[in-house]
Amino acid sequence: MNPPAQPVISVSGLWRFYGRSKKVEAVRDVSFDVRRGEIFGLIGPDGAGKTSIIQILAGVLNAHRGSATVGGINVLANPEAVKERIGYMPQGLGVNLYESLTVAENIDFFRELRKLPENIYRENRANFLKMTRLDRFVDRRAANLSGGMRQKLALICTLIHLPDVILLDEPTTGVDPISRQEFWQIIHRLVEQRHVTVLLSTSYMDEAERCHRVALVHSGVVIDQGTPDSIRRKATGHYARIVAEPQTTALRILQQRDDVSATEVFGREIRVRSTAPLGGIESDLRAEGLDVQSLTVEEPKLEDVFLQLLAPSKQRTPTLRVAAARHIVAESPIECHGVTRRFGEFVAVDQVHLHVERGEIFGLLGPNGAGKTTLIKMLCGLLEPSAGSIRVAGFDIAKEKRRVWTQIGYMSQQFSLYRDLTVQQNLRLYADLYGVQNAASTDMTASLGLEPFQSRLAGDLPTGLRQRLSLLCAVLHGPPVLFLDEPTSGVDPPARRVFWDLIYSLSRESGVTVLVSTHYMDEADHCDRLGLMNQGLLIAADSPGTLKQISENRSGKLLSVRTHDFSAAFDVITTRFADAVLYGDSIRLRSFDPATDEQKLLSLLSNAGIAGTQISSPPLSMDETFLDFIRYSERVHA
Repeated sequence: MNPPAQPVISVSGLWRFYGRSKKVEAVRDVSFDVRRGEIFGLIGPDGAGKTSIIQILAGVLNAHRGSATVGGINVLANPEAVKERIGYMPQGLGVNLYESLTVAENIDFFRELRKLPENIYRENRANFLKMTRLDRFVDRRAANLSGGMRQKLALICTLIHLPDVILLDEPTTGVDPISRQEFWQIIHRLVEQRHVTVLLSTSYMDEAERCHRVALVHSGVVIDQGTPDSIRRKATGHYARIVAEPQTTALRILQQRDDVSATEVFGREIRVRSTAPLGGIESDLRAEGLDVQSLTVEEPKLEDVFLQLLAPSKQRTPTLRVAAARHIVAESPIECHGVTRRFGEFVAVDQVHLHVERGEIFGLLGPNGAGKTTLIKMLCGLLEPSAGSIRVAGFDIAKEKRRVWTQIGYMSQQFSLYRDLTVQQNLRLYADLYGVQNAASTDMTASLGLEPFQSRLAGDLPTGLRQRLSLLCAVLHGPPVLFLDEPTSGVDPPARRVFWDLIYSLSRESGVTVLVSTHYMDEADHCDRLGLMNQGLLIAADSPGTLKQISENRSGKLLSVRTHDFSAAFDVITTRFADAVLYGDSIRLRSFDPATDEQKLLSLLSNAGIAGTQISSPPLSMDETFLDFIRYSERVHA
C-alpha cells in the first residue's frame, strides 16, 4: 500500500493580529491541509479571516505564529519564492486588471510578467479565451466588461502560466449566477484535466457544495472542516417545511414551542427545526384550529450546521413593526406598464410590465447588466423612463415624484449609514429628515436589540447589527413600500436569518410591500414571487415553486451522479449526456425520464469499469431554475 501523498498546502496553528496592540485576532490557531487535485473552500462571511489566510499563503501578508507551506515552500520564511509557483486572484471584480487596456492587452501584460515562451503563451491564451467565451471580446477594454466577464478575464491572467496551485479570494462575489456557474465549470475543468490544487474563499454557503472539502470559518477560527456531506451529517434535530393557514398564527405558535429551535419562512412555507418528532407539531397545529395543508420532511443543509455551531441554543427572534397602515395605498403599490429605458442606442430596460401586491415580498433576479438596478432607480424616481408609466404607492412617478419619495424606504448594499456617527446620531438624523418622533425610533430600537449599542459608532458595529440599523433607518418613517438592494451581501448566516425574519414581519404584520434584489439564490425562496430579468426583459414573474415546476416540465428533473472516480465518470457521461456538469465531487444533469436514464448511466459507467456509482434525484434548486430560464430566454430571443 502506497503512503498517502504529502499535502500541497499545509497550514498549522496559524495566527494573524491587527492593530498597534495586536488585540484584533483576524486568524486564530487555524490548521488545514489541501491535497493535489482538490478544491478546498474557506467558507464564511465577510470579516471571518478568509482573506488574511489566503494572503499569507500567497506571500503578501506576514503571519505572527504557526507554519504554512505551499508546494513544499515555507511561506513564512520565504514568501517571495512561493509567488512563482502559484496563481493568486485577489478579492474584488477584476482588481488585478488594468482598466484602460483591452482583454488581449491585459493577458499579454501578465504574459510579460511571467516571462512565458511565445509558443506556450499562444496555446494557453487560445485555450483560456475559448473556455471563458471571451474570444469575441479581445479588443474590448476591461473597463467596459460586465462583472462576470471581468472575473473571467482576471482568472485568465491568474492562470496564463498554468500554475499547479491556485488561490482565489472571493472570486464570485458580486457576480451574477450565470457567470458564477461558468466560473465554477472552468475551475472544475482545470482540476479534472490538470489536477491543479485550488484553495478558494466564498461567503456563498451554496458554493460549499461545489468543493471537495471545506473549512467553515467564523471570527478567525475554523469551527469545522471536512467534506460537505460529512459536515452536513453533524446536524441534529428534525427538519420539515409546513404550509399552514393563517401563516402568521402558525409561525407565532411554532416560535413559542420549546421543541422548535428554529423557524424560517419561505413564501407560503415555514421551515422548522425540531428537537422532537414532527408528528406532534402537525397534530397540535390542527388542534389550535389551523389549516395544515402539508408537512414535508427534508434533509438539513450545510448552513443549518453552521448555525448550530454558532448558536447551539434557541435565539430570540427580533421583530420590526411600522405604522405603514396610516398611508392609503393601492392594492398594487408598485405598477409598471411598458417601462423602457434607453441610454443612447442601448436598451437597458425593455417594455417591462410588472405589478407587486400590497404586503408582498417580490424578488428581482438577473445577471449583471440585466437591467435590475436601472429598473429600481426608475421605481425610486432617480431615473426617468424613456417610455411607459410607473405608479408607486398610488402616485404617478412622472408627475408626483416628491410625494413618492416620502412613501418609500431604500436600503443599499452599503447599508446607507454614516459610519462616523453613533447609532443614536444616525437614528436622530433620519428621524429629523422624515419628521419622526423620537419615541417611535426608541421603541423600534429596543425591538431590534440595538438599545445597548446607542453610543457606539455605526462603523464599529458587527455587520449583522449594522444591517439592522440600516434597515431601521430605511423604515423609520413607516413607508408602505421598501426597496432593498443586495441587503445581505457578505453577512453571516445567523444575521441573514434574522434579517429575513424582519422582512417577513414588515410584510405580514405591517403590510409593507418589499422589492428586493439578491445574488443569493437560496434567498430567492423567501420571496412570495420572483421577477427574472435578462437583457432588459422581464422573462418570468411567478412564485418560486411555480418557476421550479415550469423549469422541470421544460428541461427535465435533476439527476446527481456520485462515483469514486468522478473525473473519469464525467468524461464517460458527457459522451452521451452533453449537458452534464461537474458539481463538487458529483455530476449533475437534467432528465425527462429519470428511471430510464439512471439505468443508462449505470450501464455506461459499468462498461467503462467505473464501480460504486450512486444516483439520486435531488429537488431542483432556485439556482438551477434561474439558469434554465436565462438560457431558454437567450435561445428564444437569439
